[in-house]
Amino acid sequence: MSGYVFPDTAELTLPAVLFALSDPVRLEIVRQLAIWQEGELPLVCASVGPEMPKSTRSHHLKVLREAGVSYSMAVGRERQLYLRKEDLDSRWPGLLDAVLADVTSSVRA
Repeated sequence: MSGYVFPDTAELTLPAVLFALSDPVRLEIVRQLAIWQEGELPLVCASVGPEMPKSTRSHHLKVLREAGVSYSMAVGRERQLYLRKEDLDSRWPGLLDAVLADVTSSVRA
């Protein structure tokens, strides 16, 4: 699908997902992905944390992808990012919603 390796739904592990979500930068990326997926246009790698060095951004996206939180797909010269919400919900119903609700309330405060 993307050229990148990410685990199948059955291979997702809670420690890997929680580790990926434990970093504030990655958590913000997941929040952005959740918001963008509700819209019509996908989020692309270059639009995630434009202020951070490309290597840092790549590292955070790799951690999220390898944990199974997200996946990316090559479209032309861009990599579109997607949140694996359905996969995560099938393994741990409500986990991602709870994490995102907490992040959203923290952002508003």
